[in-house]
Amino acid sequence: MPRRPRALARWRWVTAALLVIACGNGAGRGGKAAGQARPPTPVVVGTTERRDVPDTLGAVGQVQAFTTVSVRPLVGGELVKVSFADGEQVREGQQLFQIDPRPYQAALAQVRAARARAREQAANARADARRYAELVKKEYVTRQQYQSALATAAALDADVAAGEAAVRKAELDLANCRIDAPISGRTGAVLVQVGNVVQANQANPLVVIARTQPVYVSFTVPEANVAALRNGLGKMRVTATAPGTPPHDGALSFVNNTVDPAAGTILAKATFRNDDEALWPGQFVDVSVTLGVLRGAVVAPAAAVVTGQAGTFTWVVKGDGTVEQRPIAVARSDARIAVVAKGLGPGERVVTDGQLGLEPGARVAIKEASRPAGGAEPQHAERERPERPRVQARTP
Repeated sequence: MPRRPRALARWRWVTAALLVIACGNGAGRGGKAAGQARPPTPVVVGTTERRDVPDTLGAVGQVQAFTTVSVRPLVGGELVKVSFADGEQVREGQQLFQIDPRPYQAALAQVRAARARAREQAANARADARRYAELVKKEYVTRQQYQSALATAAALDADVAAGEAAVRKAELDLANCRIDAPISGRTGAVLVQVGNVVQANQANPLVVIARTQPVYVSFTVPEANVAALRNGLGKMRVTATAPGTPPHDGALSFVNNTVDPAAGTILAKATFRNDDEALWPGQFVDVSVTLGVLRGAVVAPAAAVVTGQAGTFTWVVKGDGTVEQRPIAVARSDARIAVVAKGLGPGERVVTDGQLGLEPGARVAIKEASRPAGGAEPQHAERERPERPRVQARTP
């Protein structure tokens, strides 16, 4: 029993020592915090401005050839010549293929001979009919014989007409042995080589030609923009940007006559000259449709807009070098700018980089001057410096 008070006293002594050590450490940290303020947070800022902004609508479009033609033979035979290379730019009327013409030359000679024979027989029959006309008047022949001579002459005249048609068909078949480009454009891969036997109107084409100057770009937009698109047919500016190429300007040329009820969108097309052939059929491009102009809009750098749990906000740098978290409403934005409908005015400085280290009332140091919201050239970088109030020089 006497050992219990000693043990209890020992534990009390240990507890007191721990409390002394803890208080000493806390006092050291508190003294250090009191003696050294939190350093300014380095940030990058941009300035808002008021200006006119194009009211654009973004979409993803696909390039389509202005015209696409699948070239097929109109006559059958052996392919003896290919006059172009894969992917070559061809002009309308340029020879592409040659089918062996000799069978068709022989057929043409045959029908021409048949036509000549029919012409000769028809001429003799007409002469007989004229003689029978005189003889029937003198009753040397019967009227039945005269009618028979007239019928024979008419039948042989019909044979002449059939011969003429056969000659024209044979001439057309012979001409179709030469296959020319029906349009100007760029060819695809040659699908049939020399030595192959082709059939008239076969299912597989010999080659596909696509006209790439100009081209269409098809895209879909929300149905709420139907009225604006219809009013802008033929004049509304459309920009298409393919990966690795500068933007290309075109004009709205087509708006579909129905809205897709399942998606709530409408199909539209724009026409582009595509002189440099940068827009390639089948390629996906970024499309920007200029619907109009937003006059006097407040514009901020897009990087200054932050989306949090409470909504969209930005960090605004005040005159005393501290920041405030300000809720804003964004009307529209792209990769560079954001049009602010509510919450910001022109000439305010907003943080575009370094937001993660900020809290309301924190002091900041501007480590770099960013590009203005309007896209002007960037200013020269400044040394990292904290924002502090100006001190007027004293007069001695």
